[in-house]
Amino acid sequence: MILPFARPLLLVLLTVPVWLLIRTWRRSEGRLVLPFDHSSTRHSRALAIVVNLAESLPPLVLGIVILLMAGPQQIGEPKSGRALTNIEFCVDISGSMTAPLGEGSRYDAAMAAINRFVDYRKGDAFGLTFFGNSVLHWVPLTSDVSAVKCATPFMRPERNIPGFGGTEIARALIACRRVLAEREEGDRMIILVSDGMSADLFGNRSSEIAAKLKESRVVVYAVHIAETDVPPDIVNVARLTGGDVYGVNDPGALEAVFQKIDQMQQTKVVQLAPDTLDDFRPYCLAGMSLVGLATLCLFGVRFTPW
Repeated sequence: MILPFARPLLLVLLTVPVWLLIRTWRRSEGRLVLPFDHSSTRHSRALAIVVNLAESLPPLVLGIVILLMAGPQQIGEPKSGRALTNIEFCVDISGSMTAPLGEGSRYDAAMAAINRFVDYRKGDAFGLTFFGNSVLHWVPLTSDVSAVKCATPFMRPERNIPGFGGTEIARALIACRRVLAEREEGDRMIILVSDGMSADLFGNRSSEIAAKLKESRVVVYAVHIAETDVPPDIVNVARLTGGDVYGVNDPGALEAVFQKIDQMQQTKVVQLAPDTLDDFRPYCLAGMSLVGLATLCLFGVRFTPW
């Protein structure tokens, strides 16, 4: 395996220490003529090897420096992470959502369940859309769940906000589809919370809406908060997109529905590519060791030409 370097072109400079090593080990023994040039001297091959080893230390240090300049790197451990799911809450704020449910209204119960849902889906992106006869994207898709939790007091149906007195689910779903289609990463899901039927889904309109949502890979889960049966058009949209529909008439059942949606759309775990990390430590340790050994050798183990 070839070790990765951030600046591999600098490795060409390794030819310099290699040349110095070759020169050290292949040089011919130099001799200096002294007045006693006819005297006999002993030649020690073992001592010559020791001296050459000592003389090889500076080129090796230079090689370590060049490797450090090239930026050695290592491949980190493979990691796994959760795949992002883009979840758009589409909440009805028509006048009928003021009907009592539990200790508050249907709107209160729905927003409380949504706030608990975002707590155990941490890491996903959440958006919040309110609708009646009009549509208002209150919170853009974000991983900051505090933005969703702070929205409850502002769009209460008791305020009788102009343009939000009726229920037009088809318009709301199309508007949420446009928001989700802009997200290139992750799955796409709409959680529709309403308590009534919608005239703009009558006829073949529900199938047309479902086809558009499916084309954009958007799954719809519908929560019908009322004692009445779930309108067939809403059932049609949810089932055709691969989702489901639930009818609830008490806060406990509403909480159970959101838990079931969480189980059906479980978090996906994906394998992430390992990170590339700097790997200076072994080269620094080797360089420091060579410098220390070369310093000790300067006290007596060195080459002289005589």
